[in-house]
Amino acid sequence: MASGEDDDPIIQEIDVYLAKSLAEKLYLFQYPVRPASMNYDDVTHLSAKIKPKQQKVELEMAIDTMSPNYCRSKGEQIALNVDGTASDDSNTYSMKMMDKQTFSSIQATTNTSRYAAAVFRKGELHLTPLQGILQMRPSFSYLDRADSKHREREAANEGGDSSQDEAEDDVKQITVRFSRPESEQARQRRIQSYEFLQKKQAEEPWVHLHYHGMKDGRSEHERQYLFCQSMGVAENTELVKTPREYLAMLMPPVAEEKIVKPVGPSNVLSMAQLRTLPLGEQVRTLMKNVKVMPFANLMGLLSSGTDSTAVLRCIQQVAMLVQGNWVVKSDVLYPKNSYSALSGVPAEVLCRGRDYVMWRFTQERSLLRKEVAAIIKLPPEDVKDFLEQMSVPRVNRGWEFLLPSDTEFVRKHPDVAQRQHMLWLGIQAKLEKVFNFSKEDMAKRQDAQTDVVQVSGEQRLKAARDLARENQAALQKDLEQRRQGGVKSAAVRVKEEPLSDAEEPMDTSVPNGSLNGYPDSSSPTDAPNGHSSHAPTQELLDFVGATFRKHFVLTLSEVKRLFNLHLASLPPGHCLFGGISDRLLQDTILLSHCRQILVPFPAQSSAAADEQKVFAVWETGETFDKHRQVLFEIFMKNYRVRRNVIQTRLSQELGDAVTKADIDRLLKECCMSNGGMWYLKGTVQS
Repeated sequence: MASGEDDDPIIQEIDVYLAKSLAEKLYLFQYPVRPASMNYDDVTHLSAKIKPKQQKVELEMAIDTMSPNYCRSKGEQIALNVDGTASDDSNTYSMKMMDKQTFSSIQATTNTSRYAAAVFRKGELHLTPLQGILQMRPSFSYLDRADSKHREREAANEGGDSSQDEAEDDVKQITVRFSRPESEQARQRRIQSYEFLQKKQAEEPWVHLHYHGMKDGRSEHERQYLFCQSMGVAENTELVKTPREYLAMLMPPVAEEKIVKPVGPSNVLSMAQLRTLPLGEQVRTLMKNVKVMPFANLMGLLSSGTDSTAVLRCIQQVAMLVQGNWVVKSDVLYPKNSYSALSGVPAEVLCRGRDYVMWRFTQERSLLRKEVAAIIKLPPEDVKDFLEQMSVPRVNRGWEFLLPSDTEFVRKHPDVAQRQHMLWLGIQAKLEKVFNFSKEDMAKRQDAQTDVVQVSGEQRLKAARDLARENQAALQKDLEQRRQGGVKSAAVRVKEEPLSDAEEPMDTSVPNGSLNGYPDSSSPTDAPNGHSSHAPTQELLDFVGATFRKHFVLTLSEVKRLFNLHLASLPPGHCLFGGISDRLLQDTILLSHCRQILVPFPAQSSAAADEQKVFAVWETGETFDKHRQVLFEIFMKNYRVRRNVIQTRLSQELGDAVTKADIDRLLKECCMSNGGMWYLKGTVQS
């Protein structure tokens, strides 16, 4: 041992001091994109500023524009792009050339407790802890300003010749909304969002600083604070430790590792964590997350070998049986003294409304939301939330229960099914008192619903093809008669489409509230595809005529949407509920004094096929029809036009009698304005 120590003798002892004068003010700047031999000590620093909480620094440094390496034309071009031609005090480059650059900082590390700046003098080492380590990199924010200027100039050029009248026509309705009570989960998500963090960072004000060079007198004065001001032992207790304390600092005791649970989204359930819970909590947690589940699926999610009898006992405490499937109880989702995150309604009221929706699904397969809302009288967002938990929307059928009826479970567990039936009878009695409806009302509703039969997709397709072949001759003859009768006009091109045996009809089946949603043989349609006749009914003609007299210009997609809304307002069993194909709807439009306007959509347009089929009223018997026809002829050659083009064309065709009021009315009825240009209604893609 002695010989080893002699081979490695101590040649010098150095006293170490801890300087604290600049402990919370000392930053280390690094310039990773600049070689160490080319520092910025001799470069003129124009300004400096800092955000202390974020440890963000910005430095502005002058660029030597007289250097032979400086490209003057590029510098002038950059200044022109950023500031434009106007001279203003707010310009980034006052000399009309890029004569400065900005450096912005990012933190090299967030933990600087292991770093310090050291100064060695007269056998003494003085350490000052670093407050932050920042990497200074060139900032290109001036490119963002140049891009913003470019967009402003483009917008000004595009809307330069739009009149004040167009600006007045662009007035949009403003909808006032009141904020809902924010839940704790929503607040946490908002606080952790990138947008919120950016906003908080922008709120901290800049602190402007004065830069002093390396050889400046103030810099020399501040450098003295890098040395410890109090050299006594009492003031440097941080570095005076006993051997035991020093050894503990070098080799701290091993602390017990804490098991950190992985943090995931609130709606994601870890199966590994789930299986560590008691069986009752496992079932409760699964049902609270899934909300509707068959018993077989529940057993599959639990550990293998779990006793099904024990699971049945647990599931009945947290869920109710609906059509053979288990739906989580309302009081599990809405505990006592809680409130709706959507509307602020108390949990007791929410439970009554949701129990009514669950009970209705024990009676029928599909529900209409407006009927449910009329009875439970809760805000629409809560009613929709109830339905989304246990059902899915079907076109013209309302909301259908999410899962098929599980008759197998009812057959295997008749005792459980009977017990649940008795519970539902008790809930029904309470609901009748609360919502003031009787069993007789529900009995009449169920008697009015038709029985159902199951029809496979292949049977429907085969029947549709057979019917199309039978009607082919009649359809061809009817088409030729309409062509000879002048359906097509020389002034307007009507787009013809070939008939297809496999044309898909619009879904306008009756929402009968039955278990599988399909009509039986007593349905008013004559064939499974719903085509009762190839000729439009008077009711359909009246609807199309009234719709176009109100809107004047509509795409096929919008006509179908309005037609479905109209169907939803009709009572079940109405004659319009027969299947209406796209072909029949288009023929009806053409028979209602309307024409198809072949708008030349741009090649890059994202509009669907139905959105590119534009129809407009051609004749109403008014003298104003001529104005509309001239407008439609313009839009058959142009996707968008300016107001002065429309005004000039109308003056050429109709003379000087065209007034400003006529043009305003025409544009209001048939067009919409966007960016100083006018489009036919429905042709602008949002």
